[in-house]
Parts: sequence; structure tokens; C-alpha cells
Amino acid sequence: MVRVFAFLLLTALAARPADVYYLLWFDTEDYLDPKADEAAKQLALGLAERGVRATFKIVGEKARVLERRNRRDVIAAMALHDIGYHSENHSIPPQPALYLSKHGWLDGIEEFGRREGPGLEEMKRIFGTDPSCYGQPGNSWGPQSNPALRRMGIRVYMDEARQIGLPSMQPFWYGGLLHVFNLRQFSVRTELNDPAKVGEAKSKFDAAVSELKKRGGGVIQTYYHPTEFVATEFWDGVNFRHGANPAPEQYKLPRSRTAESSAQAYRLFYEFVDHVRKTPGVRIVTAREILQLVDTDPAKTTGRKLAEAIDIDGDASAADQLLSLLAMTPRYVDGPAMRGVTTLKTTEIERWAFERAKADARDFIQRNGRLPDHVWIGPETLALPDFAATLAADGRMGPVKLVRGKLDIEKYVAKDARKSYDWVIHPETFAPDSLLELARLQAWTLRPARLRFP
Repeated sequence: MVRVFAFLLLTALAARPADVYYLLWFDTEDYLDPKADEAAKQLALGLAERGVRATFKIVGEKARVLERRNRRDVIAAMALHDIGYHSENHSIPPQPALYLSKHGWLDGIEEFGRREGPGLEEMKRIFGTDPSCYGQPGNSWGPQSNPALRRMGIRVYMDEARQIGLPSMQPFWYGGLLHVFNLRQFSVRTELNDPAKVGEAKSKFDAAVSELKKRGGGVIQTYYHPTEFVATEFWDGVNFRHGANPAPEQYKLPRSRTAESSAQAYRLFYEFVDHVRKTPGVRIVTAREILQLVDTDPAKTTGRKLAEAIDIDGDASAADQLLSLLAMTPRYVDGPAMRGVTTLKTTEIERWAFERAKADARDFIQRNGRLPDHVWIGPETLALPDFAATLAADGRMGPVKLVRGKLDIEKYVAKDARKSYDWVIHPETFAPDSLLELARLQAWTLRPARLRFP
């Protein structure tokens, strides 16, 4: 009955014209406390009764635990909604950023797939569907995850952290995935412990809607964890804080909310959700649906602006622009695996040598699906930014003047590794500068997502 009722309401909601898309998602991760199982079920059913379809991002071990506990009712309730993936084990060390920080680009892709792939397959088996999205535990993010996730068939990266993002605080394409990530002021939620804060959350939501309507549309998201509705502290903070690694028999349950406190949390949450769903011009969508509401083709570009700065040009990534300059068919390619170095001493390149370098770059991209770190000019090298800027400025006649590339694209990546990875579960001094360096190299793939509205 719930399924039929929800379908009818969802059909009516989906037909409404929208200026703003709203995503509601739950990191469903606590596989220690059975009360969190019940919370997931209550949230899934309560939202379905309201005609609201959320995205439940579920940890692989959580799905297996639900199966072992024979909580088919919880699985069925969440299956009324969109299903995403939230890592294999979440907080058990090493977490994704921890192990990825010991790897470079190519081997990191393989390591992410090795560690996180099995959980994804379990999710498919238990829920009978391909998860629509992925989001990291805490802020345990690494750019090597993007190619690995593409191989797994995932196209959407949905979470909230600060490692990379656009000034617009709106979704973007990066690493070949649609990122609903780092939305900052457009990530709005209400407090669950203070009834006086609900009005404030509603006002923040209304202000976000108003701002996005002025811009011509956009995305707002809200996220919670089912465990928040039944516990006063996070389950993983109790067990894995600052790199702790207890034996499974030493795991502790988080402190529970009282029945009254839990009831209040649900009430405040639903009051906020009811406000969202009644707001004109707002359409509630899932991670699976948002992918159908963006243009996936790269924007057309000449690439000539790369001579001035290596940056986004409108809706075109720096990689899109470079492929255009190389007269290659538009396609997605990764950024370089490492930072190249220019060893060329001259300020001019002979035409025939530069044309050979262009052909070599095209062949490398075609074969490897990523940009080269450098190109060869005889026995010397030209780093990728310098090659791109030189190519963009080339007049196509006579000797080629060397132009140094200005890497403005890297400004969208965080600089403070300690702050970017300050999750309480990470070791206290964890500051993986290597991950932010790889993120900068992959910023060649960054471009805004173009939303479509009815």
C-alpha cells in the first residue's frame, strides 16, 4: 500500500515545474547498533508515506549485517528509495583517504577498486539494483576513486566535503563523474535536538531557493544518518577515533537517545521535510534522477583561451579545450598521472618538431584515456601546461613560440591538507598533501554541470 501511495504522489510531484532540484540522502553506516536498523526503516517508510523519495547510501558491511540479522523488512523499506554506495567498511582503518595517500594515480585506482569493489557487488546482490552513486565516509576522499567508480558503473559522486568545488557551490563534472559535492550554503539541514532551530533551517532553505531562482536554477541538498535519530553520538567515534583499531569483540555501542528525544528528532526532521516538499518551484529528486537532469556532452570550445590561462572556459574543462586544439573527437579523458617538467631551453620550437609532438600527444590520449604529463620535443620535454598554452597561441605558420601555461585551474582545489581531512576517525596528524596534489592534476577535467529544467 505504501508503495502504491508513494508512486502516485511521486508522479504528481515529478510533474511540477521546478527551478530548484532538492536531494535528500542518508549515509546508512552504523552496522553495530540494531537500533540504527530500525531508524533506517522508519525514515524510509515515513518519507514514502509523504511521497518523498530519498537516496540511501549504504555501507557494504551494513547491507551484509542486515541480511545476517534477517532484517528483510529494513532492506525492503530502503528499496522503496534510491540506493547508493557508501564504502565497504566505512570507519575500520585504513579508511579510503588513508590507503589512497600511500598510492599514486594509477596504482591508487586499482587499490580503490580492490578494497571497495566487493562491497558494491554485495550491495547489488542484496538490494537487487545497481547503486546510483557513491560518497566517501567522513571526508576520507581521494581523486583516484573517480576512475575506479566509473569502472564499477557509478556516474554520480554525492557527498559533502571541501577538497574541491566551484565558487558557485553547485554540482560539477570532475573525474568523469557528476559531483553533488561541496555545496556549502546550499547544503541545508535542521538540528534534531532543538525545536527552536527548525524555523532557522526553514529560513536558510528559503534563502537558498531564492538565491538559486535568481541564478536561473540550481541544487540544494540535505543529509543525515539514521543513527542520528536513535543515538546521541556517532558509532564510529566511539570505536575508531583518531586511528583506533579495536578488535571486533571490543566494539562498543553508542549512547542511545531516550524515547522522547528520538521522537523529537523524527518530528523536527519531518517538519523540515514537509516545508521543503511544499515549497513552490522545488522538485525532490534522487541521485539516480539528477544524472538525467544534466547535460552530459562537453560544451563546444576552440581552446584558444588556454594561451592566457589553463582554466574552465564557460562549460568546457581544460581537457575539453586541449582536445579541441588537437582536433580530437570530444570525449572524456582523465588528467595527467603526475606533474611534468619542461626541460626545453629554447624559446622557439621548429614547426616539424611541434607537429610531431602534437601527433604523439594525440596517440597517447587515444591509447591511455588520459592527458600526458609532458610531450617530447626531441630529447627535451614540454610540461602539459606549457604544451597546452603553446598550442593555443600557435599561429600555425613558421617556428612555434614557447608560451608558459598559467595553471589557474588548480585554484578550485583545497590547499590545507590537515583541514581538508580533519575527520575525527583519521589519525590526528593526518595531512595527505599527495592527495590534494593528485586532485590538482585532475582539475583539468573540472567543469560546471549544466542543469535542465522543465
